[in-house]
Amino acid sequence: MSHDTIDKNGWLGTDNGMPAVGATAERSKLVEARFIQLFADMTGDHNPLHFDQEAAERSVFGGLIVQGGVTSGLLNAVVAEDLPGPGTVFLGVEWSFVKAVYPGDTITGRVEVLAVRPDKPICKINTTIHNQNGELCLKGTATTYTVSLKNN
Repeated sequence: MSHDTIDKNGWLGTDNGMPAVGATAERSKLVEARFIQLFADMTGDHNPLHFDQEAAERSVFGGLIVQGGVTSGLLNAVVAEDLPGPGTVFLGVEWSFVKAVYPGDTITGRVEVLAVRPDKPICKINTTIHNQNGELCLKGTATTYTVSLKNN
C-alpha cells in the first residue's frame, strides 16, 4: 500500500470524498419572519429584539432582527449538504456576528476549505454570511468532521 493510500483512508466511505483545499460551496435563503417564532419555539430565545417591534425600533438595530442561530444555521446546511457534504457536523466554530439579519433579507452562506486532514475526515473551513446587498453579516472559521454513512 502506498503512503498516499494510507493517508486518505480517513475519507473512505464519505459521500463526497476528501475535499480539496480551496473548494467552495454556498447556499442562499430568504429569511422569513416566521423563522423567528420557529427558532424561539425550539430554543426558548424570546429576546425582545426579535419580538417587540417598538423596543427593536428604538434599539441600535432599528427594527426586529432574527436570532443569530437563524443566521448561522444556513452554514449547517452548506456543510451537511454541499461541502464537505452528507455526514458532516461541526466540531468547533469561531464566529463574529458583524451585521444584523432582518426578516425579509436573503442571506448567502459560503464555506471555503482551508485545510484537510487526509488521515481523518476533518476540515478547517472559512465561513461567511452575506445579505442581499453583499454586506458581511457573519465571518469566522469552523472545524468539521465527516462520518461515513455507507455500510463498510
